[in-house]
Parts: sequence; C-alpha cells; structure tokens
Amino acid sequence: MHLGVLASGLRRDFGGHRALDGLDLRVAPGTVGALLGPNGAGKTTTVRILTTLERADSGQAFVAGFDVAAAPLAVRASISLTGQYAAVDGDLTGRENLVMIARLRHRGRREARRRADELLDRFQLTGAADRITRTYSGGMRRRLDLAASLVTTPKVLFLDEPTTGLDPPSRDGLWDVVRELRDQGTAIVLTTQYLEEADQLADRITLIDHGTAVADGTPAELKAVYGGDVLELIGHDDHSAYQAAKHLVSRAGLGEASIVRTFEEPRVDVRLPAGTYSVWAAVRELSGEGIELRDIRLRRTSLDEVFAVLTTPKSRS
Repeated sequence: MHLGVLASGLRRDFGGHRALDGLDLRVAPGTVGALLGPNGAGKTTTVRILTTLERADSGQAFVAGFDVAAAPLAVRASISLTGQYAAVDGDLTGRENLVMIARLRHRGRREARRRADELLDRFQLTGAADRITRTYSGGMRRRLDLAASLVTTPKVLFLDEPTTGLDPPSRDGLWDVVRELRDQGTAIVLTTQYLEEADQLADRITLIDHGTAVADGTPAELKAVYGGDVLELIGHDDHSAYQAAKHLVSRAGLGEASIVRTFEEPRVDVRLPAGTYSVWAAVRELSGEGIELRDIRLRRTSLDEVFAVLTTPKSRS
C-alpha cells in the first residue's frame, strides 16, 4: 500500500478545455513533491482532485493508501489542505479558529486549546490570538490558515502556493515547518510560483504543462538534463557581448549552445551542455580574436531557466 500520493492517467475536462491530460504523479511518505507549471497548466485542478474537491473524468489516484474516488471520507480524514486563499472565519479570533478546527478533528477541549497555543506561537500570532481575524493583515490571515492545516499531523499535506503574501521571515518559518513534517514521515505536495521555494524544499519536482507531466526528477537532475552550464558574457555594451557570444558559438565548436539575451545589459548568456566548456577556454578564444569583455562567468543553469525551456507559451485558461 502506497501511503503517500500515487496518481496515474488523470484526465479532467471543463467544457471544451482539457485541464488534465493523462497526468501521473508520485509523492512518497517523508518527501516533498513539488508540482510546478505555468498558470493554467493544471496544478490546482490536480490538488482539487487529490483532496476530493473534484472528480477526475478518468484515471486513478490513491492518497494515504485510499482510493480518492471510492473512499473520499477516508482520504479527508488523512490529509490537510492549505489552498491558495486563506479560509479562516473572520468573526472568530485567531485562537477560536484553531480551537474550532481542533474540536472538529475530535480533540478534547483542553488538548484543543493547548494545540492552538502551540501553533499561535509557532506562527508568531500569540500577540494577536484574541483579536477578531477580520482585523488581521493578509499575511497574518495566511499564517493562521497554515496553522489550521497543522492542528493534526496529517499523513499527506497539500500546500497550494502556501507562501503567497508572506514576508521573508514568515516564509522561512513555513519552510522550517515543512522540513519538520517531512522528517516525521508526512508526504507533502507543494505547488508554488516561486521556483526558489521548490529548489529549497522539494525532494522531487514534477513539471506539468497543458495538463501533462513534461519532466520529473530531483532539482539537480532537472538542471543537469534540461539545463547544463551558462557562460555569462559581460561586455562594455550590449553589442560587444552579443558579438562575443556569436563568435564563441560559431568558432569554438559550441554547436549545441544557444545564445540568450538578458535584461541585464550588457550581458549575454551562452547556454551549453554541462562540463563542455570553461572560462579559461572562452578567455583564450576571445583574446586571440582581440575581443575584450568586462567579465566572463560560468554557472549552472537555474531552475527558472529549466522552467523556461520546458514550458511553452501556447494559450492557457
């Protein structure tokens, strides 16, 4: 029995639009699986199906060992979900919101208050615990919503863009909580628009586009397979950097390389397979042709660049 998330062939249509087109997904217990993709790629639809809020038109999904379609109540008892928007009761205080959730999760009154106090402290809300939550800032409401999803320790935790609207200290605090839950054996499904977040937290990334998985692997694997190295050429002006890049690609045997203009003029990037070229080789080649640059740097491809390579700008809704 797979106690994390196991989905295969998920399809979901809305009118004439196919939101999911045969999606496969696997997230093991004690790991963080990040689901990445452009807006409209199918991330939220996937989360809604796995958390029993939508039904797939075809395919199978198991969460915490239960069939999502056949045993939705068992799935709901095993998971927690933090959606894209804070879902707290604005007419209750922060403490009352958490106590209510704990009581709905069958905790006794004393245990519910103790757990509420723990979470208020963890998410830096103790000072506002007895304020009506409609007076909270957006970031405070978001932190309270995250706290509510952790009233019990779920077997599977779904975080749908959890750090939207959070300041850096709150975001870092959430990252620490996610790592703790992962180490305790919880399977965590994370969707995020912040690729740095996926890079920091995910054990595995599934990149989806137009409702299907286009890549799957660890962050390091995705960078190595779909990225490689980036040679940054910083010229005295944009033209000189571009001419240097054209010379290297045409004259230095970099047939598999590509030239990418950047917004950081006067810098031009040359993307090339990992380990195929060095800064010293570039300096020697350009010096031999009398081409002068201000600086040359070599780095690994970022996850943002892998994302750009693997996703396409076709129409999405």
